[in-house]
Amino acid sequence: MPTPKSARRSRAEDRRRQLITAATALFTDRGYPHVAVSDIAARAGVSAPTLYRHFADKQALLFAATECGVDTFESVTDDALAAESQLADPEPAQAVIVAVTALSLADPGATSLWRWSGQHLSDEQNREVVRRTRSVLRRWAAAIAEGRPELTERESMYLAGAALSVSGSLMSRAPKSDRALVESLVQQLIRRILTLRPSTAPALSDPLVASTAEGRRDEILDAAAQLFAGRGFPGTGMDDIGAAVGITGPSLYRHFPSKDAILVAIGQRSSLRLEAEAMAASLTVTGPSELLGALVDSYVQNLTGSPDLLVALTSSHVLADNPHATELLASQRRYVARWIDLLNAAQPEQSPQVAALTVHAALAIVNDAARMPRSTPRPEFAARMAYLMKGLLGV
Repeated sequence: MPTPKSARRSRAEDRRRQLITAATALFTDRGYPHVAVSDIAARAGVSAPTLYRHFADKQALLFAATECGVDTFESVTDDALAAESQLADPEPAQAVIVAVTALSLADPGATSLWRWSGQHLSDEQNREVVRRTRSVLRRWAAAIAEGRPELTERESMYLAGAALSVSGSLMSRAPKSDRALVESLVQQLIRRILTLRPSTAPALSDPLVASTAEGRRDEILDAAAQLFAGRGFPGTGMDDIGAAVGITGPSLYRHFPSKDAILVAIGQRSSLRLEAEAMAASLTVTGPSELLGALVDSYVQNLTGSPDLLVALTSSHVLADNPHATELLASQRRYVARWIDLLNAAQPEQSPQVAALTVHAALAIVNDAARMPRSTPRPEFAARMAYLMKGLLGV
């Protein structure tokens, strides 16, 4: 029979889990800056004072929720590797496929918070999340390399990271009601990834459209994009942007009425560049497969060559309710739809749903990797990202 002390401890743990579940759902749906402590308490069905008995503040809840996702990452890996090791003829890479499949069928919010929560966590918390996730990825990489000794350690890590990105993408987009589809597609895509050799990635050609940024407006957007990328949108003020270009805050308002307007303009500039390069590519290549490959190169070059696109992606929740961003968001959706249409045309044997999930999985590979600042400066990074994406897409 449980003691009163153990019963109280159990109730406290249940309450913590309840609050973490509520916070995870809200952070995933609305974005961290748009969730208040009162929202989390209401979602969990408790009072705000009750919440504060378990967590010091909203940021502590985010860290706890992020750690729960990493817990799942670790546990499915432990289970998959242990099960594979018991087989008479084990294939360690198969354990990675099993782990990715398990993640893809898990709670999408809890297991993907770590991808974007970094800008809201402390340096110490970020180091802990990175330490734990990299530790598991190294186990995946070692399992992959065991069956492919020709791979370098870095190549194996590239493949492990790409596999994790596929899992996260499918978690958030695949219908959980269709478990068979999720399992089949995960396994198909991860097997494609595990056959690739990142060191063979060909160099990317020069961008098809030259940069035309000039004038004070673009100078402001350049500075703002760098600040948003480094500090996050909520952590950057108009005075910070003005100081970066050598003008006062009030003078900045003569160019842009608000910080939101600057973010919209950054997104528009990025979207227009992608569209211009897509049009240029359509004039230089033939066939849907070749055009999709050209769009992959263009996308990767834009994401790695300037902070504009990454800022637009990571701050999309800020623009969700902004009436001035309606056309920008529609343009971004049309751009992704073009990829899906091209993949459907290149591979008509697969369903439109599978094509859509595959495109989003390919985009996730580079979107996730670009959030890791230690990766992007490497000279081979962009070429290897494009290679992995094309390998996944089959183009």
